[in-house]
Amino acid sequence: MFDTLSERLRRTLGTLTGRGRISEADVDTAVREIRLSLLEADVNFKVVRDFVARVREQAVGAEILASLTAGQQVVKIVHDELVNLLSAGDRTFRLSGSPAVIALVGLQGSGKTTSSAKLARHIVKLGRRPLLVAADPYRPAAADQLETLGRQLNLPVHRAPAGTSVLDIVTGGVEAARRQTRDTVILDTAGRLSVDEALMAEISAVNAAVRPIETLLVVDAMTGQEAVSVAQAFAAAVPVTGLILTKIDGDARGGAALSISAVTGVPVKFLGTGEKTDALEAFHPDRLAGRILGMGDILTLVERAQEVVDVKDAAKLEEKLRTSQFTLEDFLDQLQQVQKMGPLGQLMGMIPGMGGMAREAEAAVDRGDLRRVEAIIRAMTPRERRDPQILNGSRRRRIAGGSGTALTDVNRLIKQFAEMQKMMKQLSGAGRRGAAAALLNRR
Repeated sequence: MFDTLSERLRRTLGTLTGRGRISEADVDTAVREIRLSLLEADVNFKVVRDFVARVREQAVGAEILASLTAGQQVVKIVHDELVNLLSAGDRTFRLSGSPAVIALVGLQGSGKTTSSAKLARHIVKLGRRPLLVAADPYRPAAADQLETLGRQLNLPVHRAPAGTSVLDIVTGGVEAARRQTRDTVILDTAGRLSVDEALMAEISAVNAAVRPIETLLVVDAMTGQEAVSVAQAFAAAVPVTGLILTKIDGDARGGAALSISAVTGVPVKFLGTGEKTDALEAFHPDRLAGRILGMGDILTLVERAQEVVDVKDAAKLEEKLRTSQFTLEDFLDQLQQVQKMGPLGQLMGMIPGMGGMAREAEAAVDRGDLRRVEAIIRAMTPRERRDPQILNGSRRRRIAGGSGTALTDVNRLIKQFAEMQKMMKQLSGAGRRGAAAALLNRR
């Protein structure tokens, strides 16, 4: 979502970081580009005006302009102000009560039902036992969808017979949670196509009946400034405690995600980064700011890796890399684990300095490069995966035919893997020489 904005900001700030000392005119030029970048990304005009004013005020200070690292300091100022912009409100996610009741509210199509399941999965990882409640009596498909998601997560779903009122559904859901000794209730409430009095009255009645500890507004980040207006309307009617921004992985301009908290004062607590039930992230302003400015987000990358990588498997892989025993079978396993961590473009954006390659990585996925590599390896016999040196011409032609790829694709993969093995051997040798040198020095 932030690719275009990120690219422009990196380019603008990059002209400052490589120059050492900078002038006030340089700052003004950069600030003007930052302003245009944010406005074109659909960030609220007042938010942009205040943001660039704060950046300029700090950047033109005498101690900054006289510094030999002025450009780098301006980048830090932009980063810090971006963090402040995203940090409005209290982002603490509370789970108190017996049971703790969480209500998800929002318009139709914003992603409430899917977000309910994602949030339930997140809560399970916190060691709790949630119950999902289908509290939308007007759209039977919503209850069916929630039951399907509940089965995928092995979680119970409470739904009431047709004709049951919303208040009876939510109070019945809380009672069901107590009977089943569930410590958390997630209410998937009804939505409307637009904000209206009936919707607000219904949500207010639900709030009065079960007193949710968290009322989270689910907002589609791809709807632009309309998302800000929706958030303002809901916050004025009910005590919204936080926001879940969905479809952050989309290709919209992303301005609403940057300005919604600053305008409404309601904190963003979670980001929906994909369609699967594991595609929900706790919101960290500093991490998102780092991604936007191309500084990466190593913490989130590590957290994702920890979810899909077994510690024992990681130790075995480290040993294979160290002893140059890494095979195409191991490569296939790693490829599949990386894919479990999320879209490749997202992962590239989390690596410092690699944000500019995110689009290239996504283009490679769109072209089917990863699927092609996987198909080629799967078309090999176990012996061929373990020892690619036996891959003569006839074997390679068979693999190309079996994987539905060209012979050149097979040859390219084998050549690249051989080069990677050679590099690993050199690195492991350098490590052993370094260890030997250190031992001699100690003597």
